[in-house]
Amino acid sequence: MRVGSMFCGIGGICLGFKQAGADLVWANEIDKYACVTYRNNFGDGFLTEGDIRKIDLDSIPNFDILTAGFPCQPFSVMGNQQGFADPRGTMYYEILRVIDKIKPQIVFLENVKNLVQHDTGRTFITIYNTLAERGYGVKYSVQGAHTHANIPQIRDRIFIAAFLDHEKLEKFSFPDEIPLTKKISDVINFNNTANENFYYRESNKYYKTLNNRMTDKYAIYRIDDSGVAKRAWKICPTLKANMGTYPDRVPLIHDTSGIRKLTPSNCLALQGFPEEYLFPKIPVDEIYKQLGNTVCVPVIRRIARRLFAVMCCVLHNNNL
Repeated sequence: MRVGSMFCGIGGICLGFKQAGADLVWANEIDKYACVTYRNNFGDGFLTEGDIRKIDLDSIPNFDILTAGFPCQPFSVMGNQQGFADPRGTMYYEILRVIDKIKPQIVFLENVKNLVQHDTGRTFITIYNTLAERGYGVKYSVQGAHTHANIPQIRDRIFIAAFLDHEKLEKFSFPDEIPLTKKISDVINFNNTANENFYYRESNKYYKTLNNRMTDKYAIYRIDDSGVAKRAWKICPTLKANMGTYPDRVPLIHDTSGIRKLTPSNCLALQGFPEEYLFPKIPVDEIYKQLGNTVCVPVIRRIARRLFAVMCCVLHNNNL
């Protein structure tokens, strides 16, 4: 299956589809640092860097599946929820422009789970109707890293699968939940030490409070709007893009050398990326922003396998 990807970021969706057997033929991203990371891991053969509104649609190759993790901030409960009134929210209509040009067999969209409730449901109805007007049948599901990928991170996202072939739509179903058996310590080695820059030392204003509250040595803690949260997380709270803007928002652990932030490698593991995925030399705040903006790769891979099974008319079991 040939896949094109919009708003590809560092390639979380692309990687999940690639792991499922897809042929990536085109991708687009406007963020220059995300493009550097993407090229570092996927090469430079098919990434188009730039504003999708300024890209000549005739330059886009044909593909079978269009994927798009379109900007989520306008619809998130953590943002101002202006939706389509936010310039980032209007990026959805750029997806429609590409659909009208390419007419892919499947459109696969990802966003925050609040998309369904946003503006009392009117936003989702608009998305549903604009796809239906183009002949697509639609199914959607909220899937989480800890509920559908055996990854100990709370990361629930809505996924929309739209098919031109309605018979194949009827055969498609999203993956069921699977048990969470992994603990944080299965993903992060608490005995490993990190670069000194990731540690909280006595000069930090949170140091004393962190040492008093971080009593569970195999849990994750975080600092929120009220200060150091009293709650210990047995699985990682949602990794957010604001980790890049506010360095203290990176979740914390207590390893053998002290209290520190999760490293980029830790965050990649909690997003299900393989060890061979590497960040280039870019500012660390950009890395954390990218980590908060990406997706849990195994969740994508499971859904992609379902999509391919239906498109290839292969019967599948419920644990794909």
